[in-house]
Amino acid sequence: MSRKNNPAGGKADGLAGHYREIISLLGEDPERAELLKTPDRMEKAMLHLTSGYREDLDAILKGSIFDEKINDMVIVKDIEFYSLCEHHLLPFFGKCHVAYIPDNKIIGLSRMQVQERLTHQIAVTIQKALQPVGVGVVIEAKHMCVMMRGVENQNSVFSTSCMLGAFKKNPPTRAEFLSLLKNG
Repeated sequence: MSRKNNPAGGKADGLAGHYREIISLLGEDPERAELLKTPDRMEKAMLHLTSGYREDLDAILKGSIFDEKINDMVIVKDIEFYSLCEHHLLPFFGKCHVAYIPDNKIIGLSRMQVQERLTHQIAVTIQKALQPVGVGVVIEAKHMCVMMRGVENQNSVFSTSCMLGAFKKNPPTRAEFLSLLKNG
């Protein structure tokens, strides 16, 4: 079997062959006409869903940071996101709300993941890139691993937050951010 680059940086056999084997292990015939192209489609889908491993976040952010004499809270709400739960490789998706208090810099705005880590990584990345007075991030998400398996609960929403700088140290700043999220 030919070897090709793994999106995470190493070497791995082609994913399509492994998906063909998974289909077979699930009791299906991967040679059935309707399934012939499925392993290739699964490989393309997985490479797309994990494309974040191949992104250079620093390079993306460099072209989006601007000097600006602003020090009032900036909030971006309802940023849709999609990711893969690293425990089940099933999607989780939802909305992310980000706030920061600039210190003369502003920003013009897919890995396997857990929501808690994703929330923290977003906050730390904004903190590192902009060095603002504070950062607040709230993520609300639905997890397919909860909706499709296990408890099979369709309406659960998981909320996580990470507060840094003024959002952590100053309760009124934190309260203002959270109240603005509630009020539309």
